[in-house]
Amino acid sequence: MTINSTKPYLVRAIYDWCLDSGFTPHISVQAFPELFVPKEYIKNNEIVFNISVNAVQELIINNDIVSFTARFNGVARKLEIPINAINNIFAKEVNQGITFSDEKEGNQDTMSAIKKSSLDQRSKISLDEKIRKPKLRIIK
Repeated sequence: MTINSTKPYLVRAIYDWCLDSGFTPHISVQAFPELFVPKEYIKNNEIVFNISVNAVQELIINNDIVSFTARFNGVARKLEIPINAINNIFAKEVNQGITFSDEKEGNQDTMSAIKKSSLDQRSKISLDEKIRKPKLRIIK
């Protein structure tokens, strides 16, 4: 019998606590080279995402991945972050949340999941960019 990691449950719990308290939930993610995220926002091998209801769409937090669509410089991107890549989740206003320790045994699984999801994301994003181009019209 395998024991499930508590990490996804804790991420969901802190996310719900943030929303119930009127705070803005943020996740800090370890930026591996294989992780397909906006590179211009990476600082010290880490990227922070606002995952509040107003900032993202289609948020899914399951036992393996945190998935959402967000806009970066006006371009919508669908991101899939492996749970093992999340360093912490916190409420921005009060800087309270949970920091996760390094999971040395999970790093190989994380790298495999990142490689697989980044390839899937690249194909999805290029398809989305071809399909959805913004159009402006002047209405009088």
